[in-house]
Amino acid sequence: MTRKTALVTGAARGIGLATTRLFLDMGWQVAMVDRDAPELKIAATGLDGVAVFTGDVSQPDQVAALVPDVLDAFGGIDALVNNAGVADFGPVEETDFKRWRRVMETNLDGVFLMSQACIPALKNTRGTIVNVASISGLRASTLRVAYGTSKAGVIHLTRQQAAELGEHGVRANCVCPGPVRTKLAMAVHSQEIIDAYHDAIPLNRYGSEREIAEVIVFLCSEKASYVTGQIVAADGGFESTGVGLPALRR
Repeated sequence: MTRKTALVTGAARGIGLATTRLFLDMGWQVAMVDRDAPELKIAATGLDGVAVFTGDVSQPDQVAALVPDVLDAFGGIDALVNNAGVADFGPVEETDFKRWRRVMETNLDGVFLMSQACIPALKNTRGTIVNVASISGLRASTLRVAYGTSKAGVIHLTRQQAAELGEHGVRANCVCPGPVRTKLAMAVHSQEIIDAYHDAIPLNRYGSEREIAEVIVFLCSEKASYVTGQIVAADGGFESTGVGLPALRR
């Protein structure tokens, strides 16, 4: 049987790399895309069934060149995982337009550009799109005016994609991770922040990169063949509890 192909952006680390590895475990082949060429090369070392492509998803010319290269290498695209993103946290009054656009360009424009470029290939395979947003797109929080707004845009873009592409057999869904135990998060989160998250999340812990990847790969699989236009919060219940005051749950 012909192996299915997934294109994963932001594949050099974190959720993108975990998703790549899980696709490989499931017998897929993967086009790994990232703008950090050295880190991407390291991430792909020892992985069978992958090819690496360096590109910035926020740049239309790079996206226009990237997708044909993937098609030349693999012949088709069965799943697009729009995972590439940047985080920039700061107060509203300190977020100047340059910072705002930097976040929007990657987090929202990149999803639009990559999806648009891949639509013809996805129509051919009756494939699927999974966009990675965040619970910050579902609920407001301090210091996330650009980040949260960009992710809210990704959520609505997903619904637009599902509405317009469904008649072509192309599904589109969105995964909204909550706090995830990445190396970066553990490096910048103080013990006080970690404890506060544990208190506010019903499962009382951070998620893992692999747990988020499991949801992404499921949505790309035939097991989710009748699922489209859905927003899945993979967050240990964090979004469902609102503010989540610990005292109310004791």
